[in-house]
Amino acid sequence: MFSLINILYLAAAVLFILGLMGLSHPKTAVAGNRKAAVGMLLAIVATLLDRNVIESGTRGLMLIAAGVALGAIIGAVFALKIKMTAMPQMVALLNGFGGGASVLIAGAALHDAVNPNLQLLIATAVSGIIGAVTFWGSLVAFDKLQEFLLPGKPIHFPMQQPLNALLAIVALALAVWIVLDPTSDMTFWALVLVASVLGVLLTIPIGGADMPVAVALLNSYSGLAAAAAGFVLNNNALIITGSLVGASGIILSQIMCKAMNRSLPNVLLGKLGSGESTGASADETYAGKIKSTSPEEIAMLLETARRVVIVPGYGLAVSQAQHAVRELATLLESKGTTVEFGIHPVAGRMPGHMNVLLAEADVPYDKLKEMDEINPQFGQVDVVLVIGANDVVNPLAITDPSSPIAGMPILEVGKAGSVIVMKRSLSPGFAGIPNPLFAADNTLMYFGDGKAAIQALVAAVKEG
Repeated sequence: MFSLINILYLAAAVLFILGLMGLSHPKTAVAGNRKAAVGMLLAIVATLLDRNVIESGTRGLMLIAAGVALGAIIGAVFALKIKMTAMPQMVALLNGFGGGASVLIAGAALHDAVNPNLQLLIATAVSGIIGAVTFWGSLVAFDKLQEFLLPGKPIHFPMQQPLNALLAIVALALAVWIVLDPTSDMTFWALVLVASVLGVLLTIPIGGADMPVAVALLNSYSGLAAAAAGFVLNNNALIITGSLVGASGIILSQIMCKAMNRSLPNVLLGKLGSGESTGASADETYAGKIKSTSPEEIAMLLETARRVVIVPGYGLAVSQAQHAVRELATLLESKGTTVEFGIHPVAGRMPGHMNVLLAEADVPYDKLKEMDEINPQFGQVDVVLVIGANDVVNPLAITDPSSPIAGMPILEVGKAGSVIVMKRSLSPGFAGIPNPLFAADNTLMYFGDGKAAIQALVAAVKEG
């Protein structure tokens, strides 16, 4: 039985790795997801076959089955009901659940241990710190994305960084105390309390524009907390799974930091989003320079365009305009126009947000061009349609060193022949700064709701 359990855990680990490999590309993502799901099923079966679980009796097994069934139902309902615009909030919550579960597992293991060994004590302390930071940090990220209690903007106060450092030192001191004297549970919960405050303070300085990085980092934290919980339980599958999630989350955070010109150490220390722009105001930027347009005028531009690039943003997700965009692209292609999609790595509110959105509308993957690939080609593009995107096409990232997005690589759409920006208004993006692109000589503003505006444009192109 012991060998069978280990073989099942090994097979599950292999499937997890194959699943991650599949998720690295859109074409293999679905198959990768299925492999990972089968791996998780094998891991659950192996855990149920473990002697300790079997000895829990019929009542214990029924409780486990009920928990699995309840979790499956909740997951299925979330997967079917959650809106694309709310996916970042959902991911943040799922990260938080992972961290909270690790804290509870570690607390229960410490409470039940008669003669805890050094591995259990160290893993318990690590689970308590990382799990609590993850849980409360994720709740803050959820709230800032939802703007339920906290504002989406960064929150700063005097001596914030020294206080964070002090809390980290106190948490480490309590961790050492747990290892040296594990007789009192109160030390563990005091550590959880301090780490919880640290998790809140590390996340509140992060503004909406930087939230994709925070979500990726919290995902990594949840994996590390799960790996630590695996050491608490001596569960190899949990150690491997948590390590894979933690490592992939760190890699994704590094990719996101590079895409936003951020420093990973600053992310780890909660130093994101501290900048305040000292540049021109919106009135100074836009006054007398905005040229609005109509669907009919855009249709005339598109009629003569040979190459069109569509740049999607969060506004497209909000208006659920992906299917209308796909219809527009198909219509233009039927007229001989080359249509591609320029994807910024941090467009939307989480990594890969636009890729998932366009995949939902069956936009072919080979038409999605990453920023590094499409940027050198904008000079040969006749028309760019920017739909609901703002900060990722804002030239202030290049021209204004005092801008909150200074240094962030952008989609350089201004190099195209004509730029059409579809927005409800001139309101700023997550960074809260004006966008000089809107006032550029080759830019026309098309105001309106994303989906309705594109549908009107589709009708105008058909009539043309």
